[in-house]
Amino acid sequence: MRVAPAAWLAGELAVLALVAGATALLLLDYRRHRREGLHRHSAFLAAIADNVPASVRKLISHEIALATSFLRWVSRRGPHGVRGGDHAVPYALAQTATMYGLLFVCVVETLALAYLIPWPVVHVTTLVLDIWGCYFLLALHASCVVRPHVIGADGSLRLRYGALLDIRIPANRIATVRLDRAFPNGKLAAVDESGVADVAVAGLTTVTVELSEPVRYVRVLGKHAEARAFRFYADDPVSAVAALRAGGRSSPGSLTTSGP
Repeated sequence: MRVAPAAWLAGELAVLALVAGATALLLLDYRRHRREGLHRHSAFLAAIADNVPASVRKLISHEIALATSFLRWVSRRGPHGVRGGDHAVPYALAQTATMYGLLFVCVVETLALAYLIPWPVVHVTTLVLDIWGCYFLLALHASCVVRPHVIGADGSLRLRYGALLDIRIPANRIATVRLDRAFPNGKLAAVDESGVADVAVAGLTTVTVELSEPVRYVRVLGKHAEARAFRFYADDPVSAVAALRAGGRSSPGSLTTSGP
């Protein structure tokens, strides 16, 4: 079906008008923040926050973090965000078989559809989406490998799930920590009615951390939440609990041991 030249022109003009309007609003907000005394970088970020919805900003940051994590994984660099004296807590092992199984299915689907679909436009569109889906699965697993949980030298805890989630818990907020095998069925980092958030892997958590004060954090798509306890999965939960307790003892008054 041929598209009339007038329709193409109208569509192009509409897109151009939207881009020009968005750029003008961004520049106006940037100049306003500069007049308020913000540095150039801070003013630009503030202007972006004024004009781009939080969920869109979160998705863009996810894609950037996925790409950098994939490159880090391919180049076999060390884990992200782990400094000297920190204790890395891997968690990707439980999902490895599932991820590679899904990747195999996606590759088979990509090859099958590329062979079966005869229409050029549909063929190219489907092929691009399928290839992106294969990349997304591999990059998500890579981000989980290179972005482990981190127990800081000061006893703080950083809970992550790849490039999708990053929760920082100060050492002085951690009240108790214990081994606790559970099978939660809620969404990632969603808070239940008792104020507990689960960072599960393959539907499993192995460590429970209770807090002296609630911690606020940002969920996957930018929604804010607050939890008074966290359950998370660790490949080696015994080592994780020992590291948290050791960090608590080095920070007086921050941690009371509980459980085995």
